[in-house]
Amino acid sequence: MAAASWGSPPPERDVSDRGAISPEILRQVKRIELRTRGLVNSRFVGEYHSVFKGQGMEFSEVRDYQPGDEVRTIDWNVSARMHRLFVKRYVEERELTVMLIVDCSGSSRFGTGERDKQAMEAELAAVLALTATRNNDRVGLILCSDRIEHVVPPKKGRRHALRLVRDVLAWPTTSRGTNLALALDYAARVLTHHALVFVISDFVSPAIDRPLKLLSQRHDLVAVVLDDPGERAVPALGVVRLVDPETGGFVEIDTNAASVRARYDRELGDERAARQRLLRRLAIDEVLVRTEAGFAEPLLRFFNARETRGRKVRRR
Repeated sequence: MAAASWGSPPPERDVSDRGAISPEILRQVKRIELRTRGLVNSRFVGEYHSVFKGQGMEFSEVRDYQPGDEVRTIDWNVSARMHRLFVKRYVEERELTVMLIVDCSGSSRFGTGERDKQAMEAELAAVLALTATRNNDRVGLILCSDRIEHVVPPKKGRRHALRLVRDVLAWPTTSRGTNLALALDYAARVLTHHALVFVISDFVSPAIDRPLKLLSQRHDLVAVVLDDPGERAVPALGVVRLVDPETGGFVEIDTNAASVRARYDRELGDERAARQRLLRRLAIDEVLVRTEAGFAEPLLRFFNARETRGRKVRRR
């Protein structure tokens, strides 16, 4: 089986390249590992294996069409050149490459409960990386703001998985802006064979339609959408100043005005509906994770839904 190739990434750097790792960060990583270990061992490893392992298919060759072959396996380009039908032949794949694309823009620091989005991202990275590691898969990381902040090529092992968690928590980003499209385009370039890609973000980013489409055509793409209760509605608190965590700009609004709250609700609803339509059109699974509720149940529902559909991860 050919693992997903990694096409000319930038030199790999450790978070320690930017200075000493604080004891608090190391304690956070340990706490996250302890908190997620039980879920990984008791619930996620088996679900992940049943959905993804042994179902991935690696392209091997083309051969002449035979009666009974599925129409979807026909290679129309080769068939047109050879003036007869050919189908693609696949072989079972035993190892996956998992890539985590994590949004580390300014909005990831937002949170109104015990955990902000960044803390939730770190826990999601832990459970996904450790689950992949337990299944002998490689896992890598792309941290992005409005630029590619940090890249860790896919590797195996528990220490490597925990290093990814540490980097999500502690990597010193250089920008607070958002350009998720840049990270999607970058992943499409460097992942030269099929991979399982989890995009962890609040998806408040412009112009992602085309990059999502291109990446999902070659890879199995899962959108993990982070949501905080403080973003769902505007409370009536009088005149308040709202600060954009990415640009630093601000606006003052009268939250007691019903028209202001209604407009916010309407625009938020339109934005979410547009995202859901886009993901459905591209056949990309959406996992909605609310910061106050945690990720365990949404991830398990996702695994169960994938298994029920019998959807296979295929190498194209």
